[in-house]
Parts: sequence; C-alpha cells; structure tokens
Amino acid sequence: MLESQLPLLIMLLFLGTAAKVVTVRSGGEPGALTQLGPAVLVPDRMRAAALLICAAGEVMLATGLLLTTHPFFRWGTAAFFALSTYVLLELRRRRPDAGCGCFGEVSSAPVGLRSVGRTVALTGMAGMSVWAPVSGWEAVSHPSWLMAAGVVLLAVLSPEIEELIDRVRFRAPCEQRRSPAESVTLSRLRSSGTWRAHRGELATAEPYDTWRELCWRFFAFRNHDEDDVVFAVYLSGRRPAVRMAVVSAEDSGSLAEYTPVSA
Repeated sequence: MLESQLPLLIMLLFLGTAAKVVTVRSGGEPGALTQLGPAVLVPDRMRAAALLICAAGEVMLATGLLLTTHPFFRWGTAAFFALSTYVLLELRRRRPDAGCGCFGEVSSAPVGLRSVGRTVALTGMAGMSVWAPVSGWEAVSHPSWLMAAGVVLLAVLSPEIEELIDRVRFRAPCEQRRSPAESVTLSRLRSSGTWRAHRGELATAEPYDTWRELCWRFFAFRNHDEDDVVFAVYLSGRRPAVRMAVVSAEDSGSLAEYTPVSA
C-alpha cells in the first residue's frame, strides 16, 4: 500500500516537466514568464532558465521513481514538494498576483490555498512512498483504490482544471476574455474573506472608481483616513483570488497604474 501514490507522483512530475518546456519554447502569452513562479522570483534574464531547471529536476525525479527503488529519488521527491510549498507561500507573500507555474502557463491563476494544499498533499504522498518495496513501474501495473482517492483529492485541489475548462469554452487566455458584469465581480468581492476583514475600515460600501487590467478587476474605496483602499478581484474561477492594498493620500498618484502587491 505504501507504493499506491507512486503512479500519481510520477504522472504529475512528467506533466509538470512537459508543461514548463512547452511554455518556455512557445513563449506563452505576452509577459507569461513574468507571472509564473518560480520564474517571478529570479531576474528577468534567468526566468526561462529557472523554469527549465525546475523541469529538469522533475523529469529526473520522475524517471528515478519509475525505474528504481533508490531512496535518493524517494526522499528527493518529498523534498521537492516540501520546497515547492515554501516557494508558493513566498509567492503569496511577495507576488500575490503571480501564478504558481506548476503546469506552465495553465497555472497562471494567483496562488491560493488550493495550490498550497496540493503541494502539502503531494509532500505527504511522497513521504508515504519512501519505504515502498517496489518501483513505480510495478506500482503502475497494479493500481489500488488508494490511488483513486489520491486522484480525487488532487482534482479538488487543482485550479488548473477550471482554467482548462474556461479555455475550452472561450478559446482565449483570461486577459482576452470578456469579463463578468461589474456587479457580479463586486458581489464576489463582497463574499470574500478579504472584504470581510477590511470592510470596517471603509468610509462607504460603494467604490468611487473601478477598472480592469488584464485578468483583474480593481475597486477603489476611501477609508476613514481619506486613503485609497484598492481591492483586486481575479476574473477567472468560481472562487477568484482577492487582493487588497492601501495607498496613502500622499503617494496615491494615478490609481490606474496600480497592481496588486499585498494580500
């Protein structure tokens, strides 16, 4: 039973490798690499290389899991997903507008709790597989019901599935799609935990300005200190990411140039 999750780990590592290579080779949508982790955490000239290095590590681990029982690949996979969890948490803190890049351009939605939860689950799966007595190839040949449970869990924790469905429906990336009605996006904002946490700081419940930039809809409010409180709502997904920043009256300048910088 310890080997039950090996097929899933191998499949996801190979898929992650292929998606990253395709994203780098195609160039993705304009500016795609500036919105994908781990590329966003390194200088511009190193972003493509960062994704390719990550892809090389994934394919090495996947091949080792598939063909051998060597503990280096078992522990290496657990360490890889644990490190991925740390990187995603850093992305949420430093670049809350960026996607995880786990599966290339498809993983462009801002990092949320589901993406973090997925890497935590994968870390646990990899840890469970460390002492498996058989190789990944043998585990693939004899699947178990525990593997099916893992598939369901990862499907629930994967926002990329929604993005793929949207791309099939609309045949265009998020920034080129027609956005939901402003009232719909405002309702999604008001149902979010970010809104509930900061509603008491606002002077009024209605925004004095709103605009769209790429995949985000922005709503600007005033707080009791006459500072600008700007909420940004991601325009894709059933439970879109919501970000908030306070811009002081002295530094506000042009709000049209604002991008989400803090959760």
